Amino acid sequence: MNILFVADPLESFKTYKDTTFSMMRELQQRGHAIAATEPRHMGWRSGGTVNATVRRIRLTGDAHDWFTVTGKAVESLKDFDAVLMRKDPPFDSEFFYSTHLLEQAEREGTRVFNSPRALRDHPEKLALMEFAQFAPPTLVTRAADDIRAFHAEHKDIILKPLDGMGGMGIFRVGADGMNLGSIIETLNQGGTTSVMVQRYLPEIALGDKRLLLIGGKVAPYVLARIPQGNEVRGNLAAGGKGVAQPLSDENRAVAEAIAPVLAARGLLLVGLDMIGNKVTEINVTSPTCFQEIHDQTGFDVPAMFVDALEAALKAPA
Repeated sequence: MNILFVADPLESFKTYKDTTFSMMRELQQRGHAIAATEPRHMGWRSGGTVNATVRRIRLTGDAHDWFTVTGKAVESLKDFDAVLMRKDPPFDSEFFYSTHLLEQAEREGTRVFNSPRALRDHPEKLALMEFAQFAPPTLVTRAADDIRAFHAEHKDIILKPLDGMGGMGIFRVGADGMNLGSIIETLNQGGTTSVMVQRYLPEIALGDKRLLLIGGKVAPYVLARIPQGNEVRGNLAAGGKGVAQPLSDENRAVAEAIAPVLAARGLLLVGLDMIGNKVTEINVTSPTCFQEIHDQTGFDVPAMFVDALEAALKAPA
């Protein structure tokens, strides 16, 4: 197969932990051809097809000079067997526009994973609200008074921006309400920006668990991202320690209820975040943790993903 990755610049990859790199390596090992582009290199001229300046690459096996370019040209996305949208967040306006170009490429016959429409329809914080029975008490609002009322009800809360990533902008406010007003002002920017508020889950001390839903199935291991020191955030980008663990029966039951619903919408890969037995986020843009789980447990997550990709491409569009 001929596979195109839409991703961040290849030169920025940290290959020892990068999930997109692990996908590429598994695809190449199976004999598939790999190419890469960036959202800024995609275009669409009226009357024509969506195209991109594409680099055809081969992985070298070297830790530093990890790829070689075997060709570079402007190519139509429809000429690829699959396009994998792996651009990291934030989901900003340019990401949004990229999904529209990719959706046009789908109309031209391209198979895109994850589905561009599904990416737009499942913002990573808000998506969990559809599955409220599996989530902690959660509020999304711009209104400061509503946030204060939520705090009065639940006493210990977490506040975060809807467009945050890597733990950015997450605050905890305890029963004393210390700095709640200042935090609201910072996050809702005078009532112009929506904020997500959730009841604090003390199980965070055991880790913010990343579950991987691949092709409607649940990987048998999770990565628990455990906060360090006095930090409330378990995100690896915020200094959390990643510890791979077997999937618990309780977490499996939740994940297996959600996985087929999302897979049916064109979400081949989903990163489900859970604290205890509660879902806190549903990540669809560029879920990670393949290599951490593989390195610590031996379970081949990239192989599970490529199996699912190959099966999806054999199925009717």
